[in-house]
Amino acid sequence: MANTRDLLRRIRSVKGTQQITKAMKMVAAAKLRRAQEAIIHARPWADTLSRVLANVAARTEFSHPLLEHHGGERTWVVVISSDKGLCGSFNSSLLRRIEKDLQSARWPEPELAVVGRKASDYYRPRPWKLVLDERETMSAVTADDGPRLGRQFIEAFTSGAVDSVWLAYSSFVNMIRQDLVVERLLPIEPPVMEVDDSEPRVDYLYEPDARTLLAELLPRHVETQVQRALYDSAAAEQAARMTSMDSATRNAGDMIDALTLLYNRTRQAAITKELIEIVSGAKALEG
Repeated sequence: MANTRDLLRRIRSVKGTQQITKAMKMVAAAKLRRAQEAIIHARPWADTLSRVLANVAARTEFSHPLLEHHGGERTWVVVISSDKGLCGSFNSSLLRRIEKDLQSARWPEPELAVVGRKASDYYRPRPWKLVLDERETMSAVTADDGPRLGRQFIEAFTSGAVDSVWLAYSSFVNMIRQDLVVERLLPIEPPVMEVDDSEPRVDYLYEPDARTLLAELLPRHVETQVQRALYDSAAAEQAARMTSMDSATRNAGDMIDALTLLYNRTRQAAITKELIEIVSGAKALEG
């Protein structure tokens, strides 16, 4: 059994760890608020752009390179992870899902474009080919990262270097739920325009014409989807870290209670043993 000095040292160590996890939880909460604001502002723009794109696409027969299926099997899988750990199963769940898909026949000729240090560290020693390695992007996501990456994917697709591009990331739903999303980015699947029979259908006058407008909207759509995925992943990361640190703080509290109880029992046993020795010695002297 450990002595009281060792138990006190362990209690102090666990209390120090608990203070760290509390601080990390507070930091994650502050970052989550900023990430939530970013994704809340990004989602209406992305949804509105999709509706406008569906409206314009329904009224034109224009064929754009971003809509064309190449018929090949070369695929870029864009994996968006975090730069740091201590966020529970946030990264491991995503990487296990993608690893399972890579080993299956879902993508016959896959190549990886990783965004985030954790995905980069995971795939570097593995046999999959890395065509893009963005290790520092997720440390501070800006409004320019989505358009920058989107343009790279568009250039690779239109040049024929790749036949399809897929996005894999964790989508923020709420504080305790983050959904894994694996969706095709290129070629673009034109959004389906929802028809509400209760409302009259309204057409618009386009300036310039629908074909020119569609050619402008499609690249914007790709850039917006990438930016939205980055914001979603950043918010989901902070939510997962906050939940994980809260759980770690509560577990540390339970461990402190258990160690304190053991310390009190050990101390009581030591005192009882000393009293027995004193009484036994006094009895021996009297005899």
